[in-house]
Amino acid sequence: MYAMTGRLVSQLGRRGELVHILKQAAELVGELPACRMYIVSEDLSNDTDVWVFEAWDDKQAHDASLTDERVRALIAQARPLLAAAPDGAELEIVGGHGI
Repeated sequence: MYAMTGRLVSQLGRRGELVHILKQAAELVGELPACRMYIVSEDLSNDTDVWVFEAWDDKQAHDASLTDERVRALIAQARPLLAAAPDGAELEIVGGHGI
C-alpha cells in the first residue's frame, strides 16, 4: 500500500481557508475506491502548518487522482494560500491498525 504524508504551510491567517480546501479534496478522493485514507490535521504547535496523510492501493492510483480536473482545481485554489513549498515523504505501509 502506498502512502504520502505532507506538511503545508499556509500564509499567516489563512490556514482555515487551506483546511477548507483540503477537506473538500478529502471528500472528493474519498469517492475513489483506491483511496483508503485522506486525513487533514492542523498542527497544534503553530497557526500555519497543516499535515495531510494519504493512503492508496498503489502509487498509480494516487497519480491518477491528480489528473482529475476537480482535484486539479482544488490544487489551484490552494496554491496561493501557501507560504512555502509543501514538503513530505512517500511511504510504503507495512503494518499497523486502521486500514
